[in-house]
Amino acid sequence: MIVVDGMNVVGSRPDGWWRDRRGAITSLVERLEALAESEGEPVAVIFDGRAFELARREQTVEVRFASRRGRDAADDDIAALVKRAERPAEIQVVTSDADLSRRVRALGATVVDAGDFRRRLDARAG
Repeated sequence: MIVVDGMNVVGSRPDGWWRDRRGAITSLVERLEALAESEGEPVAVIFDGRAFELARREQTVEVRFASRRGRDAADDDIAALVKRAERPAEIQVVTSDADLSRRVRALGATVVDAGDFRRRLDARAG
């Protein structure tokens, strides 16, 4: 399973995402759905911030917004998800956050750099 630190991936490139946060989130979810569908791998993404409805063609990605507001909210939810997993060693967490990386590695998950993952998505988009 791939668990994505959504805002960490969105923010991995200064492409003006902050002018259209909702659009950036929607775009990332669409790209994650294409990845999940083509590779058959379960994908979950957790975003910081206020939840909103996404217009989605596919429903192959589990989309969550942090369960609380504030610092490290999505990070805490990601770490809790890994902690509850039956097989944390089968989880790849996508983030460049050093503290979250340390936390999930200690639980047995592997970490994929957010920038590297975004380049992977970019290469798939062609």
